[in-house]
Amino acid sequence: MTASIIATGETPYTRHPPAATTTPQVIAEAVRRALSDAGLTPQDVDGFAVSSFTLEPDHAVDLAWRMGFELSWLMQDTNGGASAGGMLQHAIHAIEAGDASTVVVAAGDLMDRNAFSSLVARYNRATEQHLSPLPLSGPNALFAMLTSRQMRALGLERSDYGKIAVAQRRWAAKNPGAVYRDPMSLDDYLTAPMVADPLGRFDCVPPVTGADAVVVAADERVAGRRRARVLAVTASYNSDNQTGDGLQTGLQACAPPAWDRAGISPEEAGVIGVYDDYPAMVIAQLMDMGFITAGADVPKFIDSSIFTGKLALNTSGGQLSAGQAGSAGGMHGLVEVANQLLRQAGDRQTDARFGVVSGYGMVLYRYGACANMAILESVA
Repeated sequence: MTASIIATGETPYTRHPPAATTTPQVIAEAVRRALSDAGLTPQDVDGFAVSSFTLEPDHAVDLAWRMGFELSWLMQDTNGGASAGGMLQHAIHAIEAGDASTVVVAAGDLMDRNAFSSLVARYNRATEQHLSPLPLSGPNALFAMLTSRQMRALGLERSDYGKIAVAQRRWAAKNPGAVYRDPMSLDDYLTAPMVADPLGRFDCVPPVTGADAVVVAADERVAGRRRARVLAVTASYNSDNQTGDGLQTGLQACAPPAWDRAGISPEEAGVIGVYDDYPAMVIAQLMDMGFITAGADVPKFIDSSIFTGKLALNTSGGQLSAGQAGSAGGMHGLVEVANQLLRQAGDRQTDARFGVVSGYGMVLYRYGACANMAILESVA
């Protein structure tokens, strides 16, 4: 591929946004920060992609106009946790085709109590007609069943999932943008109120308001500057036709071609960002991408690699500690891995040369129908 991420921007996440806050405001602020990081102006941008659950009644073109963009390429994505990878994939293709040379990719949402309640009640037709009437307030019950199934299949205990949440909280302590930064012990995790057995409070992402953005540019335009070159982006949709048990994701189909195109192996990835709406999905994605090999002792892997911090996983704190800003949850991992490779991650900076990001989401009747994977390389 012939394009790179050259800059990132994030509107600070908050659990309680001011009353006048709007979705276009938070997205525009993230875009402004990304352009400032890149040293660019709106006039330098000729491509724009956005994902949001709460942008209506506006659309991508309305937002682009309000931000001063005159474009030759535009897209609007609706795929939530898989939105970042999908938009990045399309942006790269647009640049390679000559349709654009500098693309801003952004996502964000206003997620106050009313917006969140409306989203989980009318997420899609399956939710509105079949889950909400039960009633099920969001996907917690579905993923509680998946977590129980994974526990039995892999010999996991609640404490194993707790080690993932605690490890990510340690990373969050080094991230000024994380909503939850206070220390959390394994005992804090285990004694937290139960939400949907076996899921407790710290297994479930906190909804927040915020936005994220990256600037993607043709390599020929950014030679000589630090960048995160995109080596591969792969995607899979409806991989199990909504008949699977949720223990495997579409990343099983994404991973082999991604590693092949990038020319590296999982062992070479120095920083990893996975979509962490629940700890069980962290494990599922790590297995599907090959970080946890078939037949491995998964509790031992969690203890020796994730809990110790040896594996640089979700170094922002992930959504479990930083928060899930609606559709921006899909961008959160991409922004963090890009920050690591751009050498602008502050106190949590690693020395990674290669980074991997996975996207996952869009619950239909069962589990996530969308998955994607991106592999990036730090280039000076």
